[in-house]
Amino acid sequence: MYGLIWRALPGNTFVKLVLCLLLIAAAVYLLMEFVFPVIAPYMPFNEATVTEDGAAG
Repeated sequence: MYGLIWRALPGNTFVKLVLCLLLIAAAVYLLMEFVFPVIAPYMPFNEATVTEDGAAG
């Protein structure tokens, strides 16, 4: 999979490395800005069961 992406990118090794870093940064940005906020309410770790005195509820 990664080899296919590497071969599909244009340029020499340095250009491919820069493009790969840009693709990774774009994927992280899209996940953090759009995907994770949408699924956050459905995740189980939003429901804390620890009380103020530190005991489990």
